[in-house]
Amino acid sequence: MGMGLAMALKFRNIDAEPEDPVETWPTEGIIAALERGDLGDWSRVSAAVRRDPWGPVARRLEDALTATRPYGTGALMERALAGARSEAEATERAEVARRIRGLLKSSGLDRTSFAEAVGTSTSRLSTYLSGKVAPASTMLVRMERVAGMHDKTAE
Repeated sequence: MGMGLAMALKFRNIDAEPEDPVETWPTEGIIAALERGDLGDWSRVSAAVRRDPWGPVARRLEDALTATRPYGTGALMERALAGARSEAEATERAEVARRIRGLLKSSGLDRTSFAEAVGTSTSRLSTYLSGKVAPASTMLVRMERVAGMHDKTAE
């Protein structure tokens, strides 16, 4: 069995061990991984950020990158953070688009009538339905209200 990659990293004056879940590492642990860790350590941090792109590990990584700029690793981890957030935002836009398609369908209105009822253009509604653009929260609430007023399945 090969040497574990995370075992090479040592923490000093930190209430966590490198073998512990990355979620338990304080910012100082992330800094240690960036400065003295290896690919295995960086991969673990990156995986935690992908799981929760705005969560505690991502925030600690941001703090660590502000505190230290390790050559190569800093840019790599900035790209990993930006990529994880970009993927999450695309997934969230797709979810909003799915919900809007459901609201349109439950309203029983055609696209033009629905767009007029919520106070937008048909072309703007199309960008919401495709997920290209996410509507403002107030527009989403308006869509929910209009769909509820016209919902044919509730009658």
